[in-house]
Amino acid sequence: MSTATQASPSRTAAPESESRSKFWTRSLLVVIAIALIGVTTVFVSGAIAPAETGPKLTHKITRGNLLVTVTEQGTLESSNNTEVKCTIRGYSTVTWVIPAGSVVQSGDELVRLDTKILDEQYSLTKTNTFIAKATRARTDANVKRATIAIDAYKEGRFRSQLESLKKELEAKERNLRTAHKMLERSEKLFKQGYVTELEVDGNAFTVTQAELELKVKETEIKVLNDFTKKMMLETLNGDLTASESKLAADDAGLEMEIKRQDRALEELNACVIKAERSGLVIYPSAAAWKRTPDITEGATVRKDQVLLLMPDLTKMQVKVGIHESIIDRVRPGLKALVTLPDRTLEATVSTVASVTRPAGWWTGNVVKYDTIIELPEDEGLKPGMSAEVEVVMAVHEDVLTIPVAAVVETDKGDFCWVKTIEGVARRSLQLGDSNDVFIVVGAGLKEGEEVVLNPTAFVEEAQTDALRTLKETKPAAADAPEVSE
Repeated sequence: MSTATQASPSRTAAPESESRSKFWTRSLLVVIAIALIGVTTVFVSGAIAPAETGPKLTHKITRGNLLVTVTEQGTLESSNNTEVKCTIRGYSTVTWVIPAGSVVQSGDELVRLDTKILDEQYSLTKTNTFIAKATRARTDANVKRATIAIDAYKEGRFRSQLESLKKELEAKERNLRTAHKMLERSEKLFKQGYVTELEVDGNAFTVTQAELELKVKETEIKVLNDFTKKMMLETLNGDLTASESKLAADDAGLEMEIKRQDRALEELNACVIKAERSGLVIYPSAAAWKRTPDITEGATVRKDQVLLLMPDLTKMQVKVGIHESIIDRVRPGLKALVTLPDRTLEATVSTVASVTRPAGWWTGNVVKYDTIIELPEDEGLKPGMSAEVEVVMAVHEDVLTIPVAAVVETDKGDFCWVKTIEGVARRSLQLGDSNDVFIVVGAGLKEGEEVVLNPTAFVEEAQTDALRTLKETKPAAADAPEVSE
């Protein structure tokens, strides 16, 4: 009970102390916040006041030189590249390719292509070549046999047949003479009464038969000389001609098969492409819409496709695209500054394309013309290096210039606002050539005068002129009433 009574006063004193501490803390924070608001108000007022009293951003007109240039980005390339092409007909698969940027010696391997199909083709051509050789040899033997057959007939079989017929003819002639003698004898004996008339008639028939047999042999000899010989010679000569033609065809077929075999062997050897000279090896540039080059392991390549390039590092150039709006001002012979990561070179425009490069979604549909910048020979230049090319289109010496930001274009002409003692005054201008920053002043300003920069932000008159020009240049279609369907 006494313990509870003693503890009670101490619990009451603690809350009162904490309340007083929080009160003073809040009061101090309020005072600090009021002070900060006051200081901020003073600074903001000071910052706003100059803008309300008039423009402070001006530029003094001076005389000097003005360079009119166009700047584009590009990459280095060689104007003289040794192309490494695929010489195999049809399509082939890349099994290995040397890394881009490698420095090789003459004879080093650059690309290896798949050989499975070519191995089969080479084996087939060898078999066909052997078959063609056998066919040709058989036909050659037929030609020789046909040639011998002609001489064999002329000097052999024909002569033998002719001699045999002549002997038979002589026998028939003897038989006829004998028959005549027998007839004459029988006729004499008939007159003397020793033989009968029947015997005489029989001998006469024998004579007639002998005469007929003689005529048959004479006819056979004539047919052999005039017809059989010619017919056989024509047949034998025809066989010879056919065999010779077949031999010519077999020769052509054998030659074709040998060429196929040689070509298959050549293409088989061409599956390993080697460097013809020493130098740097790079990949051809991929198309604009592709992310990777065409030459990779597993890629399919075609005949005469450029697989690799070996650039001549002594003849380097930069190809950039110049926008169609200013391409008429770019011509061969103009000077150019080429800024590389480690140096800046003075170069010359060598060629300007007369036809625009293809435009598409990959170029943002921007129409540009390829322009070649020829670089001087310098060590360390390599294809693919990024370059910023600044082509000098014109050089204006000792001219008055005005910043682009100080000029307002209106339908009445070009104007600027000059700072004078009385205030800001509008001035009409005659302008000439320009770059992205300055414009040549032909008339309207003098050296030493100060012009207002960004006058539409500070000068009410400039704002009015700009708004009026904007309204007048709106498309007529915007003001046309809508036509309901």
